[in-house]
Amino acid sequence: MNKKKKTVLIGCLSAIGCETIYGLSYVFTKKVTSTSSELFLLGWRFLLAFVVMSILALVGIIKINLKGKKLMPALIVSFFSPVLYFIGETFGISSTTATESGVFLACIPVATLVASTLILKKKPSKLQIAGIIVTVIGVTVTVVAVGVEYSLSIVGYGFLVLAVLGYALYAVFADKAKGYTGMEITYIMVAAGMVVFVLLAVGEAFITNNFNELVTLPFKDKHFMAAVLFQGIGCSVIAFFLSINAINLIGVNRTATFIGWATVVSVFAGAIFLQEHFSIAQFIGAIIIIVGVCIANAKRYNREDKV
Repeated sequence: MNKKKKTVLIGCLSAIGCETIYGLSYVFTKKVTSTSSELFLLGWRFLLAFVVMSILALVGIIKINLKGKKLMPALIVSFFSPVLYFIGETFGISSTTATESGVFLACIPVATLVASTLILKKKPSKLQIAGIIVTVIGVTVTVVAVGVEYSLSIVGYGFLVLAVLGYALYAVFADKAKGYTGMEITYIMVAAGMVVFVLLAVGEAFITNNFNELVTLPFKDKHFMAAVLFQGIGCSVIAFFLSINAINLIGVNRTATFIGWATVVSVFAGAIFLQEHFSIAQFIGAIIIIVGVCIANAKRYNREDKV
């Protein structure tokens, strides 16, 4: 295997690994968000991620060297994700139905391709466009199969649009942020998430007079602790790093084609671990998503392989 093929393989595996972790996080999130604040979960998640990465850096297991480097490019990336994306996703999902939020978030790959084309001037191949359209159809089928409900919440739709734009611009500016290692930009993202979401969680705790619950929740609720551990270490450290690595190795457009894979994983994880109903329509939707990913990554036609 030559160096170019190895780079593409590692990039694709990074994207798949990232989306698999995101898909599995559904199992942990589902068990706690019905009884606990999502901002509490986000606050603890990013606090844990920051502490873990800081300790690993101090003992030399990971290398973080920001001396002499301009922080603004990485801070811009961090502003779009995790900050803007998770604010939009959290308040968007809480203000709308599962159907609506699922359909909106399914548009992330399309928005990412558009942002990449306009800002990075990287035009996707015809098969990438076709594959992402097929993937979006698959995600929509999978989401709608659960049941069609509407909230008609303009505020909720606004937050979901914010989430879609936040992720698309994160991917684009992560590609533009040069001079950092994947671990360094991941650390800055985690630090930004920690500052913003800990402050938001503390603010909510004071407004609702639940500060004691915020402090003690991980230690008295094993499901909450499991969600914090998985999302803090799995999603906010490992998946963030894999996402940055994929963008660096195979580009924004190709990385975006794998986003629908998280939906496939979440559907199967819900059926296996939470005993959720798994319909024929959801299975068909999952197959459509997989076909879309395969179409978008048909190697010999992939424009980015020729660059």
